[in-house]
Amino acid sequence: MEIEKNYRINSLFEFYEPLLTNKQKSYIQLYYGDDYSLGEIAEEFSVSRQAVYDNIKRTEKILEGYETKLHLYQAFVERNHEVDAISAYIKQHYHGDATLIKMIQQLVNLEADSE
Repeated sequence: MEIEKNYRINSLFEFYEPLLTNKQKSYIQLYYGDDYSLGEIAEEFSVSRQAVYDNIKRTEKILEGYETKLHLYQAFVERNHEVDAISAYIKQHYHGDATLIKMIQQLVNLEADSE
């Protein structure tokens, strides 16, 4: 469960990072991205562990709120599933069609560039 939560928060952070304050970005990056403890972050910023904890929990709620309203991460996941299904179909039925394979790769590249 914890790994799934970490993955989700990191994913939401990738999409919504520009909407966060610098402090929110720093705390989330250190906690979820760099695996710092609350104490390490508190020491880094000369604040209490409770202040770090409160900020991280508040930022998690903010990220989830953005996703509830904008659905950017959900849409990204759905598009990736569709591209995977199309790619599998092409490999099975059109494995020799270099043009079709190239077109799918261009879609994948577009998606990667938009992250």
